[in-house]
Amino acid sequence: MHTNQRSSFKNYRGGIQLTKVSAHYDLMAENYDSHYDKNQGRIYYGHICSSVSKKLPKGAKLLDLGCGTGLFMQRYLKSGGVAFGIDISRGMIKKAKCRNNSEVFEGTAEVLPFKSETFDCISSILAFSYLQDPAGTLEEIFRVLKPGGAVSICTLGKNVFTAIVPAAYRIGEKLHVNRVGMGSFGEHYYKEHELYDIFFSAGFTDISVERCSFAHVDLKPQIYQITKKFEPFVEEKIPYFAFNICASGIKPKK
Repeated sequence: MHTNQRSSFKNYRGGIQLTKVSAHYDLMAENYDSHYDKNQGRIYYGHICSSVSKKLPKGAKLLDLGCGTGLFMQRYLKSGGVAFGIDISRGMIKKAKCRNNSEVFEGTAEVLPFKSETFDCISSILAFSYLQDPAGTLEEIFRVLKPGGAVSICTLGKNVFTAIVPAAYRIGEKLHVNRVGMGSFGEHYYKEHELYDIFFSAGFTDISVERCSFAHVDLKPQIYQITKKFEPFVEEKIPYFAFNICASGIKPKK
């Protein structure tokens, strides 16, 4: 890590918002897998991972931003590649290391502690919304990707349903509800054109932005099963009603 990167990293890491996110996920590290790797949570998370994975090369060198407990890294490793992770939560990092026996670093995506042109591909699952500087992050991703490398992310999308989520999370926080993601963290809910613009501005080509996930992990099981049946139709015909957005791009070859 370069000296100026250490300084910037310290400034980001000490930020009130990221410190709050880090503290929350340190607390939730033991419960994270129960939320995303069991029952309907596994189906929900698997669907997102499939949407992200289809834009990434298999058997390559991956960096997963906001890697959590390493669930996506584990899936990618099955393709025969190599996976590295970075996260701001030490509790999550500990879990990720145990799961995959891979290198996982403590840090923020806004300032990546890696040399330029290090990775073949970069992923991020449901962590992009926490970023304070998404444009800067895309520039960092562009820097550490090899020419021809791919980035693929899934983040929170803005629509009529997700518009009420921040208020619900603020209420949940006041009521001390201990659930993954339940808190007022100032997350950003993206529209398609926002993601396209920051990918384009960072220099990426072959940009793809599409909605996914109509059946949300936090729905009651009976409602989840119903919405899951309609999910393919919603994603294809009325994507605005899908909760998440997946975006991808390629760093041009020299």
